[in-house]
Amino acid sequence: MAEVEIGIGKTGRRGYSLDEVVVVPSRRTRDPEDVDLSWRLDAFDFALPFMTAATDGVVSPQTAIEVGRLGGLAVLNLEGLWTRYEDPGPLLEEIASLEDGRVTERLQELYARPVEPGLVVERIREVAAAGVVTCGAVRPQAAAGLADTLLEAELEVLVVQGTAVSAEHVSKGGETLDLAQFVRRLDIPVVVGGCASYQAALHLMRTGAVAVLVGVGSTDARATREVLGIGAPQATAIADAAGARTRHLEDTGVYVQVIADGGVSTGGDIAKALACGADAVMIGEPLAAADEAPGLGHHWGAAAPHPSLPRGRRVEVPRLGSLEEILVGPGRDEHGRTNLFGALRSAMASCGHATVRELHKAEVMVAPLPLEDATYQASLADRAR
Repeated sequence: MAEVEIGIGKTGRRGYSLDEVVVVPSRRTRDPEDVDLSWRLDAFDFALPFMTAATDGVVSPQTAIEVGRLGGLAVLNLEGLWTRYEDPGPLLEEIASLEDGRVTERLQELYARPVEPGLVVERIREVAAAGVVTCGAVRPQAAAGLADTLLEAELEVLVVQGTAVSAEHVSKGGETLDLAQFVRRLDIPVVVGGCASYQAALHLMRTGAVAVLVGVGSTDARATREVLGIGAPQATAIADAAGARTRHLEDTGVYVQVIADGGVSTGGDIAKALACGADAVMIGEPLAAADEAPGLGHHWGAAAPHPSLPRGRRVEVPRLGSLEEILVGPGRDEHGRTNLFGALRSAMASCGHATVRELHKAEVMVAPLPLEDATYQASLADRAR
């Protein structure tokens, strides 16, 4: 890709967000009923190609069970309120009712309480008892310390997730997490991320992870860019990671899943992410709009309560219906924020692709909308909120 001159002595690649690309219809179409949205992660099969974001405003044990029933994979934050407090319900109500200027400080106070290993085991087993796949997320800094607890709880899929994750993480205390060693020791499927480049994705794939998350900051991407100055346009990041997946497959014969984490708000975003090369998507804030969401119409990212450098803020999310309506319909929102996977099915049918793997081959065109378009500006403002 050609580089753009930023100034004397500094160039950079032009990257593209999902807003700036579209999927081009092909010469054939299909009936939506003939489209297969199924997704396989290691030994587990899912009807829909998505994971939830591991945020307390989206996933509780109860919503994890419902997401599993509907065909997705829910990711419980194993360092969240559900593993720090026996009953976080009143705390979630408090967070929803706080005035804006008080939110960050109170989140820092609430998340300062240590994680209780006993609650980690209890929450995982609660989801398992319902017969759905159990999945939880931890930061790289906490992964090794919680490993024995996760094995005791018989967690089925682990997500090791941070703002930007490398194959080897060094903490402030000098302790090192070697992801390759950790993945081999745990002996359960591990998803790792985020990453946003070809090289970073390739190195994470070489750790033995079954999937990599693509996106910097995920639910806090905008704040991460503002506070830290780091990020990458999502369409380009997904395509780069898909290129790394091809290289890794050629080198090892192992196919590693690419999961788009961030930038997904509508069914159209899902279609574009998959067309750019993702196998599945991670969805956060759109699910906070569900009636069942524990955030009670509010959403905040995992980095919002960071003790020294909080990123992101609590946002109010208008209620749009049940989890089922948001994921598989019927849709009641004209902006594409409900029946997300019905929209994906229709997009694939319109473009003639029967499976997600086929959608990877779709033609994609750069088609940015003009910034002076008032409708487009309103859309950007909505996403920023």
